[in-house]
Amino acid sequence: MTSFSIVSLAGVIVFSFIGPFMYTADPQYFDTNAILLSPSSMHWFGTDRLGRDVLARMMEGGQVSLIIGFMSALISTLIGLAYGVSAALLRGGFDKIFIVVVDLFLTFPTLFLLLTLVSYVNASVWVLILIISITGWMGTARLIRSESFAISSKPFIRILRIARVHPIKIIFKYYAPLLAPIVLVSFTFGVGGAILAESGLSFLGLGITPPQMSWGSILSTGKEVIDIAWWVSFFPGLMIFIVTFALMNISNALQAQLNQKEVR
Repeated sequence: MTSFSIVSLAGVIVFSFIGPFMYTADPQYFDTNAILLSPSSMHWFGTDRLGRDVLARMMEGGQVSLIIGFMSALISTLIGLAYGVSAALLRGGFDKIFIVVVDLFLTFPTLFLLLTLVSYVNASVWVLILIISITGWMGTARLIRSESFAISSKPFIRILRIARVHPIKIIFKYYAPLLAPIVLVSFTFGVGGAILAESGLSFLGLGITPPQMSWGSILSTGKEVIDIAWWVSFFPGLMIFIVTFALMNISNALQAQLNQKEVR
């Protein structure tokens, strides 16, 4: 299942970023003679209510969704890593501030926090990346903090501190290899969560706005014609499902390997 998930995820990435070089239809072209055509040899994924080719729009929208997903997960993971390790190393007042800030963020449901932040700004790709990153780093930070405390209690770390080895050298040489599996698991979970968050916001009309497109915005445009044109919503929903399902399986496999190492 893990191999299948990796191949599926790689296939979606190739489809989104390499596909437009092979399938050259214009995703923005309005064809009044091809409104809501079902999938065929002319339009493999059909057309929407403005006569635009759904397959071409899926490819371009996939680039936006994947960029938002991966960049948001990368930034939130780095924030969580930096904050979690700092809390474990500095402890004292900094750790107390860490707990207060994380608990404050977790007090608000993530969806409502996203909706609140997005409602005050004009959404774009980089704005959504920033907002999703800000609202998605807390879980990673708590996990990293907990594991960093465990690492800090190890005898060799205490010896390094007594020897007054520079903290940055300790972090990169000793903490990083031990935290890498956890960071990777958090990152893969974060990608799926970010793609779902962007899709949800775009579906509600608060995410990506025309002429840009994402899987969520394409899905949103199809909800009004779903009774007569199922394909407009089906294909973006399918892509979102494939990516999130593949990432979930990959994350579970990484977590299982991590647990086996801890048992040994």
